[in-house]
Amino acid sequence: MRLVIFTEPQNGASYDDQRRVAQTAEAAGFDGYFRADHLLAMRGDGLPGPTDSWVTLGGLALETSRLRLGTLVSSATFRMPGPLAIAVAQVDAMSNGRVEFGLGAGWFAEEHSAYGIPFAPVSERFDHLEEQLEIITGLWETPVGQRFDFAGKHYQVTNSPGLPKPVQSPRPPVIVGGAGPRRTPELAARFADEYNTSFVPISKVAGLYQRVREASAAIGRTALPVFSAPAVMCVGRDDAEVRRRAEVLGRDVDEMRAGGGIVGTVAEAVDTIGQYAAAGTERLFLQTNDMSDLDQIELVAAEVAPQL
Repeated sequence: MRLVIFTEPQNGASYDDQRRVAQTAEAAGFDGYFRADHLLAMRGDGLPGPTDSWVTLGGLALETSRLRLGTLVSSATFRMPGPLAIAVAQVDAMSNGRVEFGLGAGWFAEEHSAYGIPFAPVSERFDHLEEQLEIITGLWETPVGQRFDFAGKHYQVTNSPGLPKPVQSPRPPVIVGGAGPRRTPELAARFADEYNTSFVPISKVAGLYQRVREASAAIGRTALPVFSAPAVMCVGRDDAEVRRRAEVLGRDVDEMRAGGGIVGTVAEAVDTIGQYAAAGTERLFLQTNDMSDLDQIELVAAEVAPQL
């Protein structure tokens, strides 16, 4: 089981906050630092305000040396596919090939209206997502010296050189996430190097992976994506420390556990991660909501990770 630190900076974190978390995660031995791509706080006042995901990851590319860096996940509603392909390829070069590219359809209507971004019905958003995945991977995979064209309903690309190329060949790993019953597993089967369940109870995780297996079989794909899941992290050395961390988050311990969280003492965390592993999870994204609590990151690295 590989462990990733996953943050929600839109709820209130500066670039410096994220840098401290990423550097702590790297020093502690975590597999990666990933961040949500949102523009509006979902709890708290959100101060000092949102930070752009790919600007942030470009900075972190220069301030880390080993961590995998990525989004879980960027929204296809936020950016045009061509410029997004350029930005991600550039961050991949800045990090010497450590980027992973998560892309989703978008779901949070309020952040779109708050920043003047069109928000289409869900079926149309999935159409945009599908075309963006085709374009971005197509641009990256087009050999140097050749041209890429795409004629879709929402996007048209004509005679593109597909530059710059990412460092990773043929492209950075692509992550497709979500719990949708049909289009999400179909897109994961077609495009994803990794499928992420989004936040669901552990009892539902294996079923979501099975949908991706079935969608992959339907198109003749034999090498399956990596299977991963996110889970809120609230781990302490004893029950009192767990409760204190839950209070800081404004969350209930039992509620977080019911939602699939890695919640409790070290022994309880190891047991819960074992349940994810039994369901087929290969990589776990630990949602770190209190970005000032670097001690929890170090605790999980020192006492939980060695037991996995």
